[in-house]
Amino acid sequence: MRKIFNKFLGIFSEDLGIDLGTSNTLICVRNRGIILNEPSVVALNNKTKDVFEVGDRAKLMIGRTPGSIQTIRPLKNGVIADYEITEKMLRSFLKKINQKKGLSSPRVIICVPAGVTQVEKRAVIDVTREAGAREAYLIEEPMAAAIGIGLNIFEPEGNLIIDIGGGTSEIAVISLGGIVKTSSFRVAGDRLDSTIIDYVRQKHNLLIGERTAEEIKKTIGAVIALAIMILLLLKFSLWGKSSSKKATK
Repeated sequence: MRKIFNKFLGIFSEDLGIDLGTSNTLICVRNRGIILNEPSVVALNNKTKDVFEVGDRAKLMIGRTPGSIQTIRPLKNGVIADYEITEKMLRSFLKKINQKKGLSSPRVIICVPAGVTQVEKRAVIDVTREAGAREAYLIEEPMAAAIGIGLNIFEPEGNLIIDIGGGTSEIAVISLGGIVKTSSFRVAGDRLDSTIIDYVRQKHNLLIGERTAEEIKKTIGAVIALAIMILLLLKFSLWGKSSSKKATK
């Protein structure tokens, strides 16, 4: 009976993939791609304990709230730190993407760090179901990253994946559809932000907030620009070698 009911609900819902990250939450719909990418931040009314804002609008309030409102990051180091607030945040995100539908109870596959415990995995499944999912499944983040970039994970060859998130960084070797070896470190984007805050305070005697530190990190990181510069240098060096060979001939 339950299977029949779930199939009936499936007519009115879509399959979702959720990356419940420490810094950002992404929701992907099957055959449509990413439809939501917002910060994992909740603004809470201290008096009523009701959710005031979530996502982008809540992040804008960090460091600028009155005494009656506080901003909370309900996930720490890739795992749920506040179960109730995480459930409310996820429910709000699902409501945002289902505003045009009268009934929705999706199947959800959700990412978790490779090094989490069984208790932490159970908490993620429970909070996803409490938020309104019909069924909830887990996938380890390095595996999801490998599939996302188009690697053939079922080949008998090693693929090294490095996934740097907000709360955790993970390194994994994937082969034949499974993770051969993995390591997880609680050092990632948020640690970089706090290090920038400490440096500016000690070096310049200036106190900056999390948002400013994140903007500095993104501005001076320049990973893409640096990669393009290296490719151009290699291209010109190869062109120079080929030119010199032609000149000698």
